[in-house]
Amino acid sequence: MTNSPSTAPLLDVRNLSVQFTTRGGTVTVLDDISFTLERGERISFVGESGCGKSMTALALMGLLPAMGRVSGGQVLFKGEDLTTASPARLRRLRGNEISMIFQEPMTSLNPVFTIGQQISEVLRLHRGVDNAEARDWSVELLQAVRIPDAAARVDDYPHQLSGGQRQRVMIAIALACEPEILIADEPTTALDVTVQAEIFALLRDLGAKLDTAIILITHDMGAVAQMSERMLVMYAGRRVEEGQVANVIKAPAHPYTRGLIACVPHITSDVGALVDTLPEIDGIVPPITRFGRDECLFAPRCAKAADECWSAKPQQSDIAGHSSHSVSCWHPFGTEGSR
Repeated sequence: MTNSPSTAPLLDVRNLSVQFTTRGGTVTVLDDISFTLERGERISFVGESGCGKSMTALALMGLLPAMGRVSGGQVLFKGEDLTTASPARLRRLRGNEISMIFQEPMTSLNPVFTIGQQISEVLRLHRGVDNAEARDWSVELLQAVRIPDAAARVDDYPHQLSGGQRQRVMIAIALACEPEILIADEPTTALDVTVQAEIFALLRDLGAKLDTAIILITHDMGAVAQMSERMLVMYAGRRVEEGQVANVIKAPAHPYTRGLIACVPHITSDVGALVDTLPEIDGIVPPITRFGRDECLFAPRCAKAADECWSAKPQQSDIAGHSSHSVSCWHPFGTEGSR
């Protein structure tokens, strides 16, 4: 039974799995990912590099590499299953209803076209406006993302802008058609902390103004705390914990989540407190050839690992007293019987 349009979430991802065909065989890079996204909501996908965050975003937009395919599950956008949508439908969707900001704006922007030309291209393609109207609209968008003297800067080339300004241009391009979902893939990685805070504030303000839902992809728990209302922690292609940001940071249930939070100084303590050592998570994310196995893939790095962790995949369970906080772990913190 499907949800009625009035009650259905904007985005409903159900048991999404993605496989890659490699020389060594077929590997599962996303394993049974499920989550929902409401209109205007801000959610973060958080985890180390190689955990499947960006791959999830690419699967949502139908941009998987040639070796990849959706092997199971559904991506329901306003009730429409995007996993079965035609290439033409996905082209109309991308940049119009769902947009994405990539990690490095210098490589995302075309160096031989002005920023105004690149914003105008989106407007002409998706909004059907002429060149003059597209240019005027481009100036308004640059003003909206707080680039000074926008009427003059619209004719600048990407190399004439700072890193923060280039990222603002990418935000302008992504929001040009007022999408219902904006995916921001590590949008502040190359920026200093002051500019990072400005970009996050800009995304929050514009998202609220346009009622655009935002998916933030990041490895930084500090960014999650600044930007999002809800978070989904990913490890080795799986969702390991999900909940409201405040609840998860206050009481992380999965050992991996606890490790990510511990790596951020002062996220749970007074900023003036002294920190003698900076904790780290031992080991590295496993190679994708191990993804999809019937075991806990975090077990080799986990101090709580027991026999069952090596022999069966943990199932998702709700945290007692928090129906919106769930974890996939045999021995989560804060539950009876945890070790």
